[in-house]
Amino acid sequence: MEIVWYGLSCFKLSERGLATVVTDPYDPSSGLPALKLKADIVTVSHDAPGHNFLKAVKGERRAITGPGEYEIGGVFITGIRMDPKDAKKNGSKANTLYVFDFEGLTVAHLGDLAYVPTQSQIEDLGAVDIVLVPVGGGGALGASEAAEIVSLIEPSIVVPMHYKTGKEESKLTPVNRFLSEMGISKSDPLPVLKAAKSSLSEETQVVVLAPAS
Repeated sequence: MEIVWYGLSCFKLSERGLATVVTDPYDPSSGLPALKLKADIVTVSHDAPGHNFLKAVKGERRAITGPGEYEIGGVFITGIRMDPKDAKKNGSKANTLYVFDFEGLTVAHLGDLAYVPTQSQIEDLGAVDIVLVPVGGGGALGASEAAEIVSLIEPSIVVPMHYKTGKEESKLTPVNRFLSEMGISKSDPLPVLKAAKSSLSEETQVVVLAPAS
C-alpha cells in the first residue's frame, strides 16, 4: 500500500483494488496549501477546522465521523472513541482513533489523541502494523508521550504527524524532538511510504514523510 502525508493529520491511504482513504482533511485557515483530493472514504477524528474539512475531498466518498465498525470497498475500519479518564484534561475534546485493515495490513490513525491510553485501551486496537501518531503538541500528544505510546503499541512502522513543518498557523513543535525521544539523530523525509505485510520488520522503524504539495 501507499501512504502520502499532506500535513497536520491528513493522509491518503491507497492499495490497488481497495477503497482509497483520506484522513482528517484540514481547512485552508491552517496555513497549509489547499487540499484537492479524491477518495472513497474520509475519516474525521474530531470536529475542528484542522481535521474536518470534508469539502477538500471529492468523489463519491463516504464520510466517517465517529466510532463504529465499517466495511467499504474491501477496507475494514474500526473507529474507537478515546477519552481520558479525567474529562477536563486536555480540553476534554472527543477524539476518534481509526484502525484500517487493508487485507491484513493494519494502519492506526491516532487523530488528535492528547493522552497516553491505558493498557486495555491499547489492547482494543489489536495488532497494529503502522501507526500514524501526533508528535508536535498543540492540544495533541507531545514528543515524549508519542514515544511512550509507540512503545506500548509496538508497531512495525511509525509515521509522525501533526508537527510543525514551517507553514502551520497552530503552535506545534518540530519533528526533531520526537526523533530524539526515539533515539534517532536524523531521518531524511520520504515523499511516500510504500509498505507490504510481507516486508514488515520486527523492529520498529520511524518513517518521516515530506508533506505533499
